[in-house]
Amino acid sequence: MTTTENDLLPVIHAKAGQGQAVWFGDAIYSFKATKATTNGALTFAEASVPPGGGPPPHVHPHADEAFFILSGELEFLNGQETFLAGEGDFVYIPRGTRHRFRNVGLHVSRLLFLFTPSTGMENFFSAIGTPARPGIAPLPLTPEQQRQIVELAPEHDLRLAL
Repeated sequence: MTTTENDLLPVIHAKAGQGQAVWFGDAIYSFKATKATTNGALTFAEASVPPGGGPPPHVHPHADEAFFILSGELEFLNGQETFLAGEGDFVYIPRGTRHRFRNVGLHVSRLLFLFTPSTGMENFFSAIGTPARPGIAPLPLTPEQQRQIVELAPEHDLRLAL
């Protein structure tokens, strides 16, 4: 089968400051490429995570996840063991691996992450979080949002593994 120009996806160029930005508790996630824009190939995002922030242990049964740490120090859980990752480090989490990350530093950590293939995690963040707004600080997750995480996780290829 030959691929023609009409069969190709458009090139994605998300400039600085572009992309869907969502507060998820007191962290911000900015999605640069999504399931919809990549035809399911991947989801790519930037995150700013405050000290102490990060998700609970979880598993993505059908997607690999990768992280590149731009600044700060994150503690990663790999199954039952933990390790530290800092600025310039890359972390790859194969699908089915129990994991989590937590900002163990004093300052906000910034990281890039991607899911491949995309399972639409941006939709999970959007359903629970709130659109980010300049000049307004995000708030911690409410009890209602915490309930939604548990309720909506299975619909987004996310299994909580506390």
